[in-house]
Amino acid sequence: MRVLITPRSFGKTDAYAFQLLEEAGFEIVKNNTGGILTEKQLSELIGGCDGVILGVDPLTSTVLDKAPNLKAVAKYGVGVDNIDLAACEARGITVSRTVGANAEAVADYTFAMMMAAARKIIPIDGACRKSDWSKAVTVDVYGKTLGLIGLGAIGKGVAARAKGFGMRILASDLFWDFNYAKSMGIQRTRPEQIYAEADFISVHTPLTNKTKGMIGKAQIEMMKSTAIIINTARGGIIDEDALLEALRNERIYGAGIDAFEQEPPTNTAWFELPNVVLGSHSAASTIGATEQMGRMAAKNLIRDLDILREADLA
Repeated sequence: MRVLITPRSFGKTDAYAFQLLEEAGFEIVKNNTGGILTEKQLSELIGGCDGVILGVDPLTSTVLDKAPNLKAVAKYGVGVDNIDLAACEARGITVSRTVGANAEAVADYTFAMMMAAARKIIPIDGACRKSDWSKAVTVDVYGKTLGLIGLGAIGKGVAARAKGFGMRILASDLFWDFNYAKSMGIQRTRPEQIYAEADFISVHTPLTNKTKGMIGKAQIEMMKSTAIIINTARGGIIDEDALLEALRNERIYGAGIDAFEQEPPTNTAWFELPNVVLGSHSAASTIGATEQMGRMAAKNLIRDLDILREADLA
């Protein structure tokens, strides 16, 4: 069987992830472009493959039409908004995820972005490198209010870190974990209350038709002038034009954005703003998280292809 691996970090620090696939007897095809594959590039590589370990590359119905042998998709991560799930289901293609493998790494990065944006660490560092030792007055983190849009594994990880900073925590999630929220003193509320009351707003919800553009101009207008918004989830949840305008006009204090609708963003104005911390969709890119995701994705793919292989032999 032939399998395609698209994530750039897969097995980068962990040869065992590749070893698992090789010992299972799979022929491996790698993404050697150094970047996220386009629909055209993925279509060219996936032909003849029985399985794919997929990053954030677009697995559309057009791509699936070029992969008549594809039987299983192992997502290297948890978000499946880049996968046409309906088309996979129609073709009988199994889709798996590496649930929980990168939650702590993303929570770390989220909190790092909060701290960097609040304390203007990047502009201060840049000034120091030019021998400018002037003082920048910034905003506090300890004891402030954190609002979480989504209280899944990553949201819970951010909440745990916020407790160490004595923060009041508000959260909104359709699937509410009552026991966890009670044990952590987290207040369940509507997004509108979060926008109005939170000093820090952190997005941890999947990108769906319902969440696309859920934070736009109207929602930003509800926020405090000292508010900071962090997105380590998916591009498209926040209206990027509305956020860019708000940051330019200093309507809010700052932002940390690790996920854009198009990466890198085509609007170069993002690169000129001093009040935003930019990320290259790298919140999950730690040695520990990539090793866990790689091994879990490999095992998921082996399991799903073995089930099909055994069914064929029966």
